[in-house]
Amino acid sequence: MPVLRDSGFQGEVTWLGLVPAASGLQSVPSDRLQLGFGGISGERHEGENRSSCVRVRNLYPEGTEIRNVRQISILSEEELALIAADMEMERIDPVHLGATIVLRGIPDFTFVPPSSRLQGPDGVTLTVDMENRPCVLPGREIEKDHSGFGARFKPAAQNRRGITAWVERPGALSLGEKLSLFVPDQRSWKP
Repeated sequence: MPVLRDSGFQGEVTWLGLVPAASGLQSVPSDRLQLGFGGISGERHEGENRSSCVRVRNLYPEGTEIRNVRQISILSEEELALIAADMEMERIDPVHLGATIVLRGIPDFTFVPPSSRLQGPDGVTLTVDMENRPCVLPGREIEKDHSGFGARFKPAAQNRRGITAWVERPGALSLGEKLSLFVPDQRSWKP
């Protein structure tokens, strides 16, 4: 019996990008990404391991070497539209958010269960880490191009910031392709 079940949902890739290793947070748009076990070669979040950050401060001292489960940042086109509306902007450019992938077609995307898989047509498979909670950094990038709007990002992105993921099976991904969503076949945790 499979531990992961096909959810029946597919997300169409509407935007791809990468954050160059020597830059800040802004992504550079791309038509195609090659994904290896370490993520995207030359990308800021590349690597099978990484230094721990504030997100896991309650587990490790900052700078501790840990597994890199934050290689990829995936956002929902539908949730980006909601963020933009709440910010009173026409649209949010994924470039400002350090995005890797934007998908259309998976509802409630930010809350896709951890350990779910997104699988592309050539077999490339991304494992969902967890929700990518909003922080002030994207707001600073937005502010550079849209004065007066940056501070609106964090509250507008609450529960809509997308997810982080890591590469389970290498492959390529192109604009217009679809990622099928497989979710863990288990009940929700009820402590």
